Amino acid sequence: MACETVRSVCPYDCPDACGLLIEVEDGQAISVKGDPEHPHTKGFLCSKMNRYHDTVHSARRLTTPLLRTGPKGTGQFQPISWDEAITQICHRWRNIIEQQGAEAILPYSYAGTMGQVQRNAGHPFFHRLGASLLERTICASAKGLGWEMVMGKTPAPPPNHVEQSDFIILWGSNTAATSIHTLPGIKKARANGAEVWLIETYETPTAAIADNTVLVKPGSDGALALGLMHILVRDNLTDDQFLAEKIQGFPELKNQILPDYPPEHVSTLTGVDIPILEQMAKSFGQASAPYIILGSGLSRYINGAMSVRSIVTLPALVGAYGKPGGGCFVGTSTGSAYNMKMIERTDFLAEMPRTMNMNQLGDVLTKPLDPPVASLYVYHANPAAVNPDQNKVVTGLAREDLFTVVYERFMTDTALYADIVLPACSSLETSDIYRSYGHYYTQRSFPVISPVGQSKSNWDTFALLAQGMGFDDPIFHKNAEEMIEQLLDSTSPLLENIDMKKFSTGKAVELNIPNSDSYATPSGKIEIYNPKLDEPLPRYLPPHNGDYPLRLMTAPSLHALNSTFQERDDLRLKQEAMLLQINPQEAASRQLTDEQKVCAFNELGEVTFILKITDKVPTGIAVAEGVWWMEFAPGKRSVNALTSQRLTDAGRGSTFYDNTIDIRAIEK
Repeated sequence: MACETVRSVCPYDCPDACGLLIEVEDGQAISVKGDPEHPHTKGFLCSKMNRYHDTVHSARRLTTPLLRTGPKGTGQFQPISWDEAITQICHRWRNIIEQQGAEAILPYSYAGTMGQVQRNAGHPFFHRLGASLLERTICASAKGLGWEMVMGKTPAPPPNHVEQSDFIILWGSNTAATSIHTLPGIKKARANGAEVWLIETYETPTAAIADNTVLVKPGSDGALALGLMHILVRDNLTDDQFLAEKIQGFPELKNQILPDYPPEHVSTLTGVDIPILEQMAKSFGQASAPYIILGSGLSRYINGAMSVRSIVTLPALVGAYGKPGGGCFVGTSTGSAYNMKMIERTDFLAEMPRTMNMNQLGDVLTKPLDPPVASLYVYHANPAAVNPDQNKVVTGLAREDLFTVVYERFMTDTALYADIVLPACSSLETSDIYRSYGHYYTQRSFPVISPVGQSKSNWDTFALLAQGMGFDDPIFHKNAEEMIEQLLDSTSPLLENIDMKKFSTGKAVELNIPNSDSYATPSGKIEIYNPKLDEPLPRYLPPHNGDYPLRLMTAPSLHALNSTFQERDDLRLKQEAMLLQINPQEAASRQLTDEQKVCAFNELGEVTFILKITDKVPTGIAVAEGVWWMEFAPGKRSVNALTSQRLTDAGRGSTFYDNTIDIRAIEK
């Protein structure tokens, strides 16, 4: 069979949603390259996706349904047919519903795939079933809410605007790991004379492109933003005309809040020296178009939403939102591009079932509930590795009375605890449409290869489950292509006048983002003062005050994405090992040496790491990059055995960055 090249899209939870070119020969994907015609990603890929075909055709792929034959967690399974699997699942669910009600069944999913159809395929089924609802806030809900508190539904400035900036702050953004396609624009601006500052808790790989790296105490970002605003006001570096015309609440901020954040106090709160505070504020205030690229990690403290709110307010004081190349980029919000009600079908809910927060899955599975969760269905997620309070999650998954079904491509930590495992398709085997949270382009993908083994798409799997449960609603008889066409037929302002012919060939097209001098808020202005909130003005909230001496940073890895890509030997080798990085002073005070096994511990659990001693990490901090499968961990647990189920101040998001630990040597 001749070799052909087909377009596709990176399906993973990354802001870039890269355009792909897949080379296919004899029914197999043999190479993956970046699509040079994609306007944002422009033909280059991260190290994870350069050999995506190795993931698709991995020897670890699950290719048949599996039935557990041994104790949970031991990985003892036997192959069964799809008919057997669907029959058993539906039989168990009917019994649960009869005895305890449909709320005793809980779906658990997140962003293992970002396609609009496949990612949301379970919603109509579980709504029709009447199962408990899942509050999906594990990633950056506090970040999005922090933006909305000030900017409402105003679209963030496109990321390519950074090229026009003359002063760039990468605030908590390890851009080299999490948004590599923004780097060319930053480098172009820098070549044109822009200053680039990085604000971080430790020296990440992104520091290599920064002119100045400022290390702050974890969770103090909101105080830093308010301190910079104090200096801008003190030194008359604000844009008074913009404040008068476009801002609601600046006098209140100036008189009620900012006097409490002079440089001396902010330096104590953040650990940033006063001369650096003064220099940063002056450079920001004197820039023609300052631009902030805001990462997500700083929103994962208990003060996350308020910190983001304060940072988003900062550019407003100098009129940056009114200038090309100025403002703050928190991510694109393009959820209204497609009418997802057609897929989610909330109209199937006869009554409103209870809602459970995904960050608190450990409690959900182990605490007394009425009714208890009797069945868990997990799809495109790996909660045993990724969720906080891993010990409690694993304890819940190990319950013999919990009927667990996992839809997966690989035998993950979660799949090991399943009663039935269903083999999932990769993105190269399914149809879908994708939008991004890092740019304003959308793209359609088609199957590139046939399903590997007996794997089925998410959409087709739920169609079988609906049939097994006797649901005869028309949506369960449609295929993914029909749902895509239905979504595209629905009118949306963001889809107006896009090139549908180009879109239908799999090429990326730009959404219709309105340009306006007004802001999508109730007042039509940037709302520094937001009367709808319990706290109408931004202020500093401290992070969690833990009982252990080291702040744990659960940072992203260059060669992994949460727990994804652990199936790839080449990428794990690039990470060296499951490392815990600390400063030489912290190591010396504990008589620890480089590369030795250590135990990190707190009130939640203990985790074995390989120690890495580096001066890139300041004292008082420990850094663990990536989320390792327990199969490859040096001990029995991975990093999230040390993270808490606490929620953020608003948005009910995760607090992965707001935990403390200590370290001790492991005796040989």
